[in-house]
Amino acid sequence: MRKQERYDKALKELNLMFPDAKTELENDTPFHLLIAVILSAQCTDKRVNTVTPELFKRYPRPEDLASASEEEIFQYIKSISYPNSKARYLKKTAERLVEVYNSEVPSDVKDLQTLQGVGRKTANVIASVVFNQATMPVDTHVHRVSRRIGLTYKAKTVRQTEEQLMENISKDNVALLHHQLILLGRYICKARKPECGKCSLISCCKFYTSSNKSKETE
Repeated sequence: MRKQERYDKALKELNLMFPDAKTELENDTPFHLLIAVILSAQCTDKRVNTVTPELFKRYPRPEDLASASEEEIFQYIKSISYPNSKARYLKKTAERLVEVYNSEVPSDVKDLQTLQGVGRKTANVIASVVFNQATMPVDTHVHRVSRRIGLTYKAKTVRQTEEQLMENISKDNVALLHHQLILLGRYICKARKPECGKCSLISCCKFYTSSNKSKETE
């Protein structure tokens, strides 16, 4: 199957499977989404959503979080992964937002990456979700699923995955595709045991085709 045909079929099926895909991180402001995404590193969205309601209630604005101590922040996030480091990240990020960006979340990906705990993936999430920019955040789900389907080729790093996806899809499809691939990886195309029987992409999936050919030759 030619690359463009694979992309066309994959996007069509993903649109049918997840027509309204969006972030599962609960948030009510750009600032709170930024905090939630920082907390979600190496942690599930479900777990993050259990701690953010009280955290957001206590610290609704960057100024509120900036004035808190790391110890105080820790108490709200201690049940998630790496709470000590993330408490420090949240405070430093809030301080920089207040001091440099007038308490506003910046829209530029490079500016976002000057914030503590914000790497390229997190910056792309904010640019995409908050500012509707054509950026492709790549997490482990997007990286794995793109490779399995065959949307990427020999992409060893998340940056290579990002570049290949951006080269082959229109800017109008970027934001939705990002969320669709995450949901596919989270609920169907799982890391240890993909549930191919539940997936409608099998007609254009390299992994499924390869797996079935192997079974036929056994």
